[in-house]
Amino acid sequence: MLNTGDILQTVRMIREENLDIRTVTMGISLFDCISDDPMRLEAKIYDKITRSAKNLVSVCEDLERTYGIPIVNKRISVTPISYLGTTLPPENYVRLALTLERAAAALGVNFIGGFSAHVQKGMILGAQNLMEAIPEALATTEHVCSSINVATTKAGINMDAVAKMGEVVMQTARRTAERDSIGCAKLVVFANIPEDNPFMAGAVHGIGESDTVINVGVSGPGVVAAAIREVGDCDFSTLADTVKKVAFKITRVGQLIAYEASRRLGVPYGIVDLSLAPTPAAGDSVAEILENMGLARTGTHGTTAALALLNDAVKKGGVMASSHVGGLSGAFIPVSEDRGMIDAVRAGTLCLDKLEAMTAVCSVGLDMIAIPGDVEPETVSAIIADEISIGVINNKTTAVRVIPVIGKGVGETVEFGGLLGYAPIMPVHRESAVSFIRRGGRIPAPIHSLRN
Repeated sequence: MLNTGDILQTVRMIREENLDIRTVTMGISLFDCISDDPMRLEAKIYDKITRSAKNLVSVCEDLERTYGIPIVNKRISVTPISYLGTTLPPENYVRLALTLERAAAALGVNFIGGFSAHVQKGMILGAQNLMEAIPEALATTEHVCSSINVATTKAGINMDAVAKMGEVVMQTARRTAERDSIGCAKLVVFANIPEDNPFMAGAVHGIGESDTVINVGVSGPGVVAAAIREVGDCDFSTLADTVKKVAFKITRVGQLIAYEASRRLGVPYGIVDLSLAPTPAAGDSVAEILENMGLARTGTHGTTAALALLNDAVKKGGVMASSHVGGLSGAFIPVSEDRGMIDAVRAGTLCLDKLEAMTAVCSVGLDMIAIPGDVEPETVSAIIADEISIGVINNKTTAVRVIPVIGKGVGETVEFGGLLGYAPIMPVHRESAVSFIRRGGRIPAPIHSLRN
């Protein structure tokens, strides 16, 4: 039986606390598009995507009207493109990115992810050429997102790939310098990449997935912040229980939309990703959650402990609400997309080193961080290596999405717009890591990876 109180509470969450479905993402396998003829490959990819997702946007819009729940983004993820082109040169990979762009534009989706490669142990020719193509591909498209998995707990860290991605990030920044290097906002480097993640820029359709699938990413940091504010001065057990109960309700909303989208599209339901994804809007901040727990400012001593409690409680509440939780599922801490994080950076309590420490206990990693545009590629590689190491050692997903803003320096602000928000440019350590990065080879997998 429907509970009137629960209904009214959900309405309040939507109207006053920024509850929304952050994304409905359709995953599409492109393996049946493989062809020796590059032109034929492009045509088959375009046809498969546009045929499979032709009703995605209209169904999501109808669900918004039916349930009154905002669905902020409609997205597509595809099979990592490096597996499809294998022997194609970089210029043909750029053409494949343009094919993805045409499909996304035709369908009216916000983003399409999967211009991607998995290189944790080595780089096949297709992966090498795709990586070479990334700067041009992201500079000439608006909707295409790229991700590269450079490490797993089982394989260790491919430091040759890490070194290469430092160069790729800088090249992408330069290719989009006239737009504040925004190409880098569509590029993320992973350890232990999940193959059912609905969030960009890291969404890919994993090789173990069905032909098509619907994955839903929920949000709701404003809802959690309000619940913590309402419960007041309680002990930590009560605080954790409060977060769990709210996470349960948020996830149930996501599962409802996932089931209905799946049914109406005739596509299998995959997972609900219950990540708390902030926006630049007031009251929709993960930093505000931490500050409502009692921190004067995010980044001060105690921040990592508060974030650990939040992340764990969100996961516990979410898994009780849905049997199929996946993706990243936790709390995101992007800088540019979270007004409270931005304020903490400006106040001086939050720096790159503290953010790195916080990623040991939350979802993803160093996300949407603007840094000076005059950094060395090896410095970017070293930032990637540090963050990826946290994921490998702790057997969790971590990632890096940093944006070297060409022509700007520490203290200046960069505007990305929309959900990507704005960010103060943060300082990096200027002491060189060149000799370390240029060693090459692989950092071996940790001993606890030997579980067979």
